[in-house]
Amino acid sequence: MGRTEVTAIDADALGARSRTTEVLDFARSELFDRTFREGMELVEETAAYLDGDGRQDSRLLSRAAALAYAGESMKLTTRLMQIASWLLVQRAVREDDMTAASACEPRYRLAERKVEASPGRQELPIALIEYAVRAERLYDRVQHLDRRMYVDGEDDAPVNPVQNQLDRLRAAFG
Repeated sequence: MGRTEVTAIDADALGARSRTTEVLDFARSELFDRTFREGMELVEETAAYLDGDGRQDSRLLSRAAALAYAGESMKLTTRLMQIASWLLVQRAVREDDMTAASACEPRYRLAERKVEASPGRQELPIALIEYAVRAERLYDRVQHLDRRMYVDGEDDAPVNPVQNQLDRLRAAFG
């Protein structure tokens, strides 16, 4: 292996180390605690609504509005499950049930949220609309965190070879 290959491998290892450090730092942060709590509370509140008052609300709708209600509730449930899944991965990292490096795998990333025009929301129950708006806002925040932690940092500025060497020396000699 040539000297440039070793330097490139070392740079990749340092990039991965800094990414996993960032993931661990977030998983142990107050921001994570608040976001996790908010996400899980929203999942519970929404489930309670959809299983209770939401069922009754949907029975009062016209056939077309009931169909729109069903579509919106499925989108809402899917969005909340994506948020919950992402948050549970971060909690698994926090509790050492998953490595930070594993959490960096693309299969744990959030998909882009399609911004859609509000489809006939004027006929839908206000509670369903409010849950949908809250879920969209939370999804956007979690997606921002996901990008910041896992995606945006992948193409960081070029590695400083002098800093690279200093880091290697620190690692070798403590």
